[in-house]
Order: sequence, then structure tokens, then C-alpha cells
Amino acid sequence: MIRPDIVSILQHKIKRITTDNSAAILVGPITLPVNLDGETVTFKWYSWLKTEDAELMQGDSPEATELLISRLSSMKLADGQQSSVLVYGDFEQANNALVRMHSICHTGDIFGSKRCDCGFQLRQSMRMMVQNGSGALFYLANHEGRGIGLFSKAMAYLLQEEGYDTVEANLELGFADDSRDYTDAIAVLQSLRGKPVTLITNNPKKLEALKAAGMNTGARVPLWGDVSVFNEKYLRTKVARSGHLEAVKGTEFFAI
Repeated sequence: MIRPDIVSILQHKIKRITTDNSAAILVGPITLPVNLDGETVTFKWYSWLKTEDAELMQGDSPEATELLISRLSSMKLADGQQSSVLVYGDFEQANNALVRMHSICHTGDIFGSKRCDCGFQLRQSMRMMVQNGSGALFYLANHEGRGIGLFSKAMAYLLQEEGYDTVEANLELGFADDSRDYTDAIAVLQSLRGKPVTLITNNPKKLEALKAAGMNTGARVPLWGDVSVFNEKYLRTKVARSGHLEAVKGTEFFAI
């Protein structure tokens, strides 16, 4: 039997967002003090769990919360991946809010790999949101290697070491160039903010996904940087083969 006070604490921090035949169970906000360039910056953190279980999708009642808690330990969530969003400032009401849809990159975000620019983009997006006064960074856990997973990404890296570019390596392993899906993330975004947003991205596909979902996003901020001999081919491939928007020459961003 789950104690009523535990259910009461958690119930008001859980929201179910229905998308077609599934739901995103959003948990938060949680106060998260973050070390950003040597200073402590306070963000609000949320995580969500995608489910197709009809019982878990039913409303935000105490009974639904109790059912979710009762099943947590048997879900083996550590064997899978869940996404989250880091929110800064008054994201809901601010006139100008930045949004970054960031795909998880185990090697770049955690280890600081120079083979890509992901780690730089993650930290720089956070800096931009703090400077702007509001923003939300979506950390999308099922997007590793453009949606192929960490083990497959390791195999793709082996092909890249033999001269294949990022797109070729994914295709040779039987994947699409880019199989990422933003449906759940956009649904969570729409639950957190109804006003227009400015997207931090070089990828027009992300803009198109938001617009197709009815999200008001009329502006984009580029995010090129941290160029080195280790990732220059990777960055050029993004533009030449994956359709990423080229940076304007003469800016602080990467000019192809």
C-alpha cells in the first residue's frame, strides 16, 4: 500500500500529455542548480515517460498517480532511456523564449568528444538561454546517432574512421540518414508554452517539425562553433548532405 502523503506530493507534479495512441507522463518542475561556467544558475527540470499503457494514460487523479508509483520498480526504466527538458526563467509567459531540441550525444555531451560539436552546442544553448532570460533545452534521449542508438553509432564511427561520412555510415548500416522524431518533445513544449518561440538550430527539419505541429516559431538562431580538425568533415557533411543551414560568413559561428 502506497502512503497517501507520497501520492499527494507527487500527484501535483505529474501531468499526462496525450499524443495519438500514447501519452507523455511529464514529471516536474524540479529545482536544479547547475554549474555553468563556474557560476551556479538555477533551472527547472522536467522528465517525461512515453507510454502506450491505457491504464497509465488515464487522467491525473490520485488513483492514476498511485498506479504509476506501484509499477515504477517493475518497469526497468534504467534499461531504457527517458527524455527531459531544462527550463530557465519564466518560460511560459516571457515575450521571447529560446528553445533547443538537443539530441543526446553520449560521446560529445559526457566525454567531451571533439568528433562532433554536440557538447559545445549543449553548453552554449544553456548560456544563450540564461543571457536571453528564458528558454527550454529539450534533451532527447532516443536520438543518439540521429536515432540509431549508441551501439549502432559506435559501428558507424568505425566506418567513418575508414573514410565514410556520417550519412554514408548510417545508410550502410541499414538506417536512414536521420530517423529522429520530435512528436513527444513538441507535445511537451506545447504544454509548457503557448506563445511563439525562437529555435536554436542549424537544422531546418526541426523548424518544419514544430510548424507542422502548429507551434508558433517564426525565428531561428544558428549554433555553429567549436570547429577543429577532428570535426570539420562532420560539420561540412551536415550542410552538404543533411540540409543544415550554412552559417553566415563573418560571424562568430562556423562559416563553411
